[in-house]
Amino acid sequence: MRVIRINTTAWIEEDFYLVTTLHDKDIIGVLKPIVEAERSGNGEYDNESLIQALKEKFPLHYIDIYQEFDKIIL
Repeated sequence: MRVIRINTTAWIEEDFYLVTTLHDKDIIGVLKPIVEAERSGNGEYDNESLIQALKEKFPLHYIDIYQEFDKIIL
């Protein structure tokens, strides 16, 4: 299991964290065409739809999204 920061725009506020068992190539293979379609004006997406696309392609893998994590201050 690993945590990966996903960046699809120039806006850091739109980044999200993906907690998953997937490999980078699997994530990129699913998300890159969706992001490129929007950039070329041929589609739209939000972070939830990106996660849904991953879950549909890899239903047996663990895939979850976080915008931020809880913090403990000691």
